[in-house]
Amino acid sequence: MGEDISFQIKKYEDSDEIMWNKFLLKCKNSHFMFNRDFMEYHSDRFEDFSLIFKNNEEKIIALLPGNIKDNIFYSHQGLTFGGFLIDRGVHAADMLEIFTQLKIFLKEKNIEKIIYKCIPSIYHNYPAQEDLYALFRNHANLYRRDISVCIDLEEEYSYSESKRRSIKKLKKNGIICEEVDQPSIVWGVLREVLRQHHNQQPVHNEIEIDLLKSRFPNNIRAYKCCLNGDIVAAAVTFETERVVHTQYLASNDKGREEKVLDYLIDFLINNSKNSAKIFDFGTSNENEGKFLNTGLINQKERFGARAIVHDFYNIDL
Repeated sequence: MGEDISFQIKKYEDSDEIMWNKFLLKCKNSHFMFNRDFMEYHSDRFEDFSLIFKNNEEKIIALLPGNIKDNIFYSHQGLTFGGFLIDRGVHAADMLEIFTQLKIFLKEKNIEKIIYKCIPSIYHNYPAQEDLYALFRNHANLYRRDISVCIDLEEEYSYSESKRRSIKKLKKNGIICEEVDQPSIVWGVLREVLRQHHNQQPVHNEIEIDLLKSRFPNNIRAYKCCLNGDIVAAAVTFETERVVHTQYLASNDKGREEKVLDYLIDFLINNSKNSAKIFDFGTSNENEGKFLNTGLINQKERFGARAIVHDFYNIDL
C-alpha cells in the first residue's frame, strides 16, 4: 500500500466472522482475544461496533474491535486492550488516512468520542506502531497509562535471593503444582482471595472461563498448587505464540503463609520457556494508572521482570 490509500469502512456483521478470524492469523499485532469466538462470549454486555477496513480490491487491511456506549466508541470495553489490527502492507501514511476516515465515519453515526486502548508492543509480531503516530497527529489525549512487568525469556534474568530461598524451601516441603483441565477447578481459591483481599470478583465466572477454555484449549491454561491435598494457590494464563500472561494469580492465607505463590510463579516461568518469548505478570495499578501498587510490582520485579506500559487515549470528535 502507500501509493493508493483509498479504502472503505464497514461495520462488522455476524456473516463476517470467518473473514475476520482469518485476517487475525496474518495481521502483525494479533491476539486470540480478538477472535470472534472469544469476543462473543459477553456480547450481551456490550453493543458491538467493530469495524472492518478494506482497500479498493476488497482486501482487508485493518480491523478495529470496538463497542459503543453513550455515544462513545471504545476499543474495546470488554477486552484488556484493543486498537487497530494491521496488515503488514499498511504504511504510516495509510494509517493517517484511516484515522481521518474513521473520525468522519463515527461522526456520521453521532459518536462524540473515541476511547482507544493500545495493544502493548509485546504482542506485536512485527513493528506495528503506526497507530501511535496517527494518534499523535490527531491530537489524542494520553489520559491513562498502566504499568506491567514482564520477563524476556530469551535473555538473561535473575531472581532475588529471597525468591530463590523460598522456592528452594518449598521444593523440599513436597509442594505439588500441576495443570488442571478445567479452570473452574481453581475458581474457589481465586474468588476467595479476590473477595477477601481486594473486595472484587473474577472478571469471568466459572461457566464463562470453562467455555473459553473449550474454545481456546491451547491459549487458556489453568494451574493449581496443593499442600496436604488442599489447593492453596492457583493461576490462569492467557497464552499467544509470543507471550504467556498471568490473567489470574492468587494464593489463600495458607498459601501466603508458606509463600507458595513464589513456587507457582517459578513453575509457570519454567513451563513457558519452550513455548513463548515473554512472560507477562500484568499490571499493578489502580485509579486509571495514577496509583502504583509498589508492593505488588516489587514482588514481580524480584523475579527479574521489568516494565512495559499499557496506554489509553481519547479523542473528541
